[in-house]
Amino acid sequence: MSMFKRNKNKEASVKTPRFQTFRDAYSVTKSVKPWIAFALIAVFIVVWAIGIGIGFALNHPIYLAFVSLPVALLAAMFFFTRQASTAAYSSIEGQIGAGASVLMAIRKGWTTTPAVAVARNQDMVHRSVGRAGIVLVGEGSQGIKVMLIEERRKTERFAPGVPITEVIVGDLQGQVSIRKLQKHLAKLPKKLSAHQMREVRARLKAVGGMSMPIPKGPLPKGVRIR
Repeated sequence: MSMFKRNKNKEASVKTPRFQTFRDAYSVTKSVKPWIAFALIAVFIVVWAIGIGIGFALNHPIYLAFVSLPVALLAAMFFFTRQASTAAYSSIEGQIGAGASVLMAIRKGWTTTPAVAVARNQDMVHRSVGRAGIVLVGEGSQGIKVMLIEERRKTERFAPGVPITEVIVGDLQGQVSIRKLQKHLAKLPKKLSAHQMREVRARLKAVGGMSMPIPKGPLPKGVRIR
């Protein structure tokens, strides 16, 4: 009996974070798109109605109603995932450290140190390390280019010979929008082995970064590197 209780508690502890993530994602989405609940219901009803309609056409309405029910649920969930992804980005766009928030949401292959350099006007540079080498990501005004150059020189002293890529977050030509930042990193060619990557991380760990506020909020499925 005690074993059953332990297993039950263990399962509950595993399921709770997942539910919490979904609830947070829904809250963020609703704050940006108040109509999301009505849209989800509409998607579900339309898809299920189509399935039932096909059932009537094939003289199997009850059977198709059962079959199309999970399909309607999946369609609503897919729609929600897409909307939650755009809402998550919208909720942090324009905030200080939004780029760092997106970079730190990458769950595999990259390690990000936010705000390795910060200016008085709140321009800042973040540093990510992965198989592509070191990526310096700048957020801010035109002065961010100078900050990236300075940070590149400093980084080269601690990790000589390691490939360094500079990225500026923004919507101007030559910049990378915050919505495409993770995909941009994912497309970078891999130049380091796993061992070399760990060595670079160890070297740069001592350099660290600065304490800064990172925009909080769930970045759901759509923002992960695929």
